[in-house]
Amino acid sequence: MRKAFIAIAAFLVALTVMLGLTYPPLWWLFIFTGPVVLLGIYDLYQPKHSIVRNYPVVGRLRYFMEDLRPKVYQYFVESDTNGKPFSRLSRSLIYQRAKRENDTIPFGTQLDVYENGYEWLSHSISAISHTELNEDPRVLVGGPECLKPYSASIYNISAMSFGSLSQNAILALNGGAKMGNFAHNTGEGGISDYHANPGGDLIWQIGTGYFGCRHHDGTFNYEAFAERASTDQVKMIEIKLSQGAKPGHGGILPAKKVTPEIAKIRLVKEGFDVISPPAHAAFKTPLELIGFVKKLRELSGGKPIGIKLCIGRRSEFFSICKAMVETGSYVDFITVDGGEGGTGASPQEFSNAVGMPLREAVAFVYDVLVGFNLKKHIKIIASGKVASGFDLVKNIALGADLCNSARGMMFALGCIQALECNSNTCPTGVATQDPSLMKGLVVEDKTVRVYNFHKLTVASAVELLGAAGLHHPYQLTRAYINRRTAPNVMQSYMESFPYIPEGSLLKSPYPLRFELGMALSVSTSFVPSDYKVSLVDYTHANSFADDLNQNLNR
Repeated sequence: MRKAFIAIAAFLVALTVMLGLTYPPLWWLFIFTGPVVLLGIYDLYQPKHSIVRNYPVVGRLRYFMEDLRPKVYQYFVESDTNGKPFSRLSRSLIYQRAKRENDTIPFGTQLDVYENGYEWLSHSISAISHTELNEDPRVLVGGPECLKPYSASIYNISAMSFGSLSQNAILALNGGAKMGNFAHNTGEGGISDYHANPGGDLIWQIGTGYFGCRHHDGTFNYEAFAERASTDQVKMIEIKLSQGAKPGHGGILPAKKVTPEIAKIRLVKEGFDVISPPAHAAFKTPLELIGFVKKLRELSGGKPIGIKLCIGRRSEFFSICKAMVETGSYVDFITVDGGEGGTGASPQEFSNAVGMPLREAVAFVYDVLVGFNLKKHIKIIASGKVASGFDLVKNIALGADLCNSARGMMFALGCIQALECNSNTCPTGVATQDPSLMKGLVVEDKTVRVYNFHKLTVASAVELLGAAGLHHPYQLTRAYINRRTAPNVMQSYMESFPYIPEGSLLKSPYPLRFELGMALSVSTSFVPSDYKVSLVDYTHANSFADDLNQNLNR
């Protein structure tokens, strides 16, 4: 192809010269042939791209097709059920509810009800009309030390920072939260004017970078925290230990992105790289974490203080619970983020292969809190791919009290799953800082759509409660949700995730599958203890420990 290009280029140049000599106005043909020839000559000698070097000019079509591929696949190849990470069925449901269009489906389900993983709700012959139920169920968040508990919706906006989302997207999200009386998590980027101006309830998230409450050296600034936390709009404070998109991974905001506006919001130096370390500097042990929580609660005037984490080493969560039991001081809520990731751009390995998935994580956190007799003080928030009423019901049945959604709310804003969140080229103006793209998102219109989506999704969850014969979300248990695990095997969540007795982790013998976690954890360190693990311990740690233990004893 290299020789062919040289021959073609020589022919084009010669032909253009001959035509120009014959009829001078045709010299203008060089406007078309010149750039092609020059680009091809450059391609022949550039060292970075082998395809382009061997196939000058033509090889560049590869990059065009790669850019076009996700769009062609989404609109012309994928079915309604196999799109990733959200299927077209899920996306269409969100769009329809956001626009208040018909959200019913004809001719039966498109899902394969005999496929492994299919899930359904057990309904009741004694079903209750949704008109008899509370259309806006609320959950009161706040433990014994909380002076200002917050009455939260069962469905709220998950953490997304200004910077990762555009200012118009943040304005529309918070405006929708204001209209619908639900909460908007700021993300770890701090409280911007775009969060504050619409007036919606805020959950202020504080990550390892301590944006909005830091000194210039990155250490925690208690005075700045108290100033911002005391505002009426901030209803709860969330300390982010890790997130599902990239658990155990820090981040860097390049200097060119640290504009005067970002620097003011985050309390960082303009024009310098800003590093978010992978771990917190304000505390190093579980006991110090609980002390930190207590201090922030005091400085905020008694508002609910919680933690957000994606479950990694389970012994670390045991350690946090042991620290709460020893001190008698508790977090007010725990946001459980699923390892399946979210809106945060992350390295592929972290998004694909780090962190416990949401279903297992919510069940684990609930069981451990019950085992330590702590659940009565602490609310659980499930965060991860919660976009329908059934998603809400499933997570509440597992043990969550309320749920957060990030990507669902982005779809309500008009996101088309273009998968360009990390490139500043979002075509709908949601995840970009490009002013020309941002203009495509009309705040007034999308505010109403966010409100509609929230309202109708909660209404759907309430209708499902009524179908199950229940009056309140807290009546849901794992027995109500079923899952096909094999062609001829169906299990309820109660069978897949069996409950443990209340207080059963306060003294031995512990439930078998929790013995290893209890042995490895201490309140004075997140690092597992040097306990010598035996084969029996590993057997007990297995999720099917009871059955395996019986087989070992035969």
